[in-house]
Amino acid sequence: MTTDFIHIVKERGFIHQISEEEKLVHLLNTSMCTAYIGFDCTAPSLHIGNLMGVMMLRWFQKTGHKPIALLGGGTTKIGDPSGKEQSRQILTYQQIEKNKLKIKDVFKKFLHFDTADNACLIEDNDSWLSQLNYIDFLRDYGKHFSVNRMLTMDSVRLRLDREQFLSFLEFNYMVLQAYDFVELYRRHGCILQMGGSDQWGNIVSGIDLGRRCEAANLFALTCPLLTTNSGNKMGKSVDGAIWLNEDMFSVYDYWQYWRNTEDADVGRFLRIYTEISIDEIKKLEILQGQEINEAKVILANAVTSLAHGNVKTKEAYKTAQQTFDQGVLSPNLPTFATQMQALKQGMGLLDLLVKIGFCKTNSEARRHITNNAIRVNDTLVTDVRYTLYEKDLIQGNIKISLGKKKHFRVTIE
Repeated sequence: MTTDFIHIVKERGFIHQISEEEKLVHLLNTSMCTAYIGFDCTAPSLHIGNLMGVMMLRWFQKTGHKPIALLGGGTTKIGDPSGKEQSRQILTYQQIEKNKLKIKDVFKKFLHFDTADNACLIEDNDSWLSQLNYIDFLRDYGKHFSVNRMLTMDSVRLRLDREQFLSFLEFNYMVLQAYDFVELYRRHGCILQMGGSDQWGNIVSGIDLGRRCEAANLFALTCPLLTTNSGNKMGKSVDGAIWLNEDMFSVYDYWQYWRNTEDADVGRFLRIYTEISIDEIKKLEILQGQEINEAKVILANAVTSLAHGNVKTKEAYKTAQQTFDQGVLSPNLPTFATQMQALKQGMGLLDLLVKIGFCKTNSEARRHITNNAIRVNDTLVTDVRYTLYEKDLIQGNIKISLGKKKHFRVTIE
């Protein structure tokens, strides 16, 4: 019924630390087990920084086990201090509820909810955390936590070492995360919590709490916090987060992000973010020069298909081919629609670059122009006062380009 989950995720580069590995491997290879990863609801989508965790749950299910995607409806009200140099913005309860609904849509793309034996569950820790009586909770569970030990956890220690503010609210986060693990063990027999390496201390606290309160043998598995070869954090780009929901980050831009992967990252990303066989990946990751671009296209197609489906992936690939290989202005390019009257009056390029999302500010747009990075209809623009008029229309469109890889289409409504 089950196959070697640990062997697969090790081979593909998911593992940073495992607690009691031999015991865990034995359990996973002899019975169907349940594991969870928690996702706080700080935005109306997950981003590719969360994708490694989602893929771990996907492999866990594919190898015959039962995954739980835990929505942090309760813990989001507090804010996870792990890996943060300052406190998270406190969201309203209404914002958190809206975010939950959008994040559920992401899970449905990667995980199966209708399999007979190991259908994925979505739980929300608000369903139990919001019901806790504070005094009773402190009496029953607070006594099991050593403040001395909590102060040594990376999520706390790093903030204090930098003399940065850590609220008492955030300090409670690891206690609640530990309690989540125990609650999921009670409800579903969940024995494994997975997460990023910055969560190790919180997960181990849950293992300890489970042992003290339930005499349970629980396990931890963490994955490395990935950065690109140039040191950028996964999930971020110069323009912000790479979201998994189409309404926050277009399928074309998502495909392009993976197509533009640095050469040195192609093999790693094929292993982690796709289900292509290891044998095939080994053939692709040794490609050099122009041939590595073939592997990048395969990566982009495979990753985008998981998030957005085959049809939209093919459209994104076709758009890229038309734009880059054939020099055609594809109608599927990201588009900004304006009124003809606006072009007759004149539209400043600086403002337009901000409106279409190429730049966050006019100052940034000005820098791009002075650095010879902006083209209008494939013609270099060097004047920061450049204004678009009706004459710039070519068959009803104006092509705006940032560098060689980012293009936008301005059209008339």
